[in-house]
Amino acid sequence: MELEAILAISMFVVAIGALLAGYPVALTLGGVALIFALIGIATGVFPDTFLKAFPSRIEGGAIMQSQTLLAVPLFVIMGVILERSRVAEDLLGIASRLMSRVRGGLGFAVVLVGTLLAASTGIVGATVITMTLIALPSMLRQGYDPRLATGTIAASGTLGQIIPPSIVLILLADAISNAASQAALRTGGGSAVVSVGDLFAGALIPGLILVALYMLWIAALAIFKPETCPPAKVDDDTAPLTFREIALGLGAPLGLIVAVLGSILGGIAPPTEAAAIGAGGAILLAGMRLAREAGSRLMPVMLVGLAGLILIIALRNVLDLRAVSTGHSGADMIGMAITALSAVAFFAALVSGLLVLRKIGQLKPALTSAAHITSMVFLILIGASLFSLVFRGFDGDDLVHNVLHNVPGGKWGALVAAMLVMFVLGFFLDFIEIVFVVVPLVAPPLIVLGFDPVWLGILMAVNLQTSFLTPPFGFALFYLRGAAPPEVSTMQIWQGAVPFIGLQLILLAMVAAMPALATWLPSLAAK
Repeated sequence: MELEAILAISMFVVAIGALLAGYPVALTLGGVALIFALIGIATGVFPDTFLKAFPSRIEGGAIMQSQTLLAVPLFVIMGVILERSRVAEDLLGIASRLMSRVRGGLGFAVVLVGTLLAASTGIVGATVITMTLIALPSMLRQGYDPRLATGTIAASGTLGQIIPPSIVLILLADAISNAASQAALRTGGGSAVVSVGDLFAGALIPGLILVALYMLWIAALAIFKPETCPPAKVDDDTAPLTFREIALGLGAPLGLIVAVLGSILGGIAPPTEAAAIGAGGAILLAGMRLAREAGSRLMPVMLVGLAGLILIIALRNVLDLRAVSTGHSGADMIGMAITALSAVAFFAALVSGLLVLRKIGQLKPALTSAAHITSMVFLILIGASLFSLVFRGFDGDDLVHNVLHNVPGGKWGALVAAMLVMFVLGFFLDFIEIVFVVVPLVAPPLIVLGFDPVWLGILMAVNLQTSFLTPPFGFALFYLRGAAPPEVSTMQIWQGAVPFIGLQLILLAMVAAMPALATWLPSLAAK
């Protein structure tokens, strides 16, 4: 074996070992790459031009000027604001009361709320911990089997991996798009651009199928093992839900999700602008929810601003509001004036929401948390970029390409091998590390073999979600164990996760066997 191949393999092994030992991800990736680059330069097998090109790689379009990655901090702000405003508590309380008389109703409520939180926050750890603290004690009090209760919460919390808008899908879109470009260079074909909207559209149907599978499993247990999920006991003196409670607690978050996803999938706004809508809408919802508790007089201002935002989106669909275009009709001019007034009302409401969050003491912690998460993502991205650059300098990409091409079973054998590697690494590494390190290595050869990039990205997302839930190292199980009461054993948590892992593997097999589940919606959006 040549020295370049030995150094490439050694670099990957040392990086994985350092990560498993608990060293910081970004510094590990960058540090290991730099050490091996210096070894390669000293032995004459690594050209130093790769390191000289690194600053321009960071400052160029790959990272700092990427419109795709600009959506990350905005979606993070959206998720953190909604998490800290206790929107999840309202969602779970309302959903539980709506389905209180149904056997297994609390389990259904947890899955539905997990779906809504996945579509509004996209942060797995925050969702699992929040759902554990809020829902698990209630489910145990109502007589639910601890295995079913913990399995439902852990599985519902991981929906943020696959249901858009998801941070995983945003990062995957960037990695898959770069991989498609590399594959095009190898084959001499045209570059296939994979956008965030493509992966969002591709993940929507598989995500909803997975939610349906979860619900069917709970319904089956309610029929065949009714003792595991009894109907909730509701006090007779509990006041019935009012329309206002349902509209603000359930309808408002649902409306925000529809606005964000609808604007992306409908072609109204690119993902970055849609993320800005989501962040602004989250500030409004959080401000309205906290203003109700504090009795703030700013509530009417925020309601008017929310109505203004809805009006802007509606007018955008029926009128030409572009100031640079010519030949506006009278209706267009009136629409532009209404849009301007609505924008002023929306920004006034946004300021009001920020003032309420500041008064309650949640604004600074939320922004600090968002800054920490965003900084972590981009620092890991810079370290992973250096790692992949050095790995490529050792011709590591050719090594991976040759290995996957020589796997028994042809292209399907290569796909299974790559998926198994990602699945196993998902036990130990965070999804960000896998997306930034592993996907750039295995995706280009798989695309060269003829796999559709969007379909491949969705398969990888489902695969990563499954590894999040698999004992003994699934991250979602660690989050749940840390927040669960001591009477729930670790073995019960592991046993509860097993049926939901089976459901996720069924979904993975369905997407693999029927690629149209992942490619049909993106193909419609492209027309």
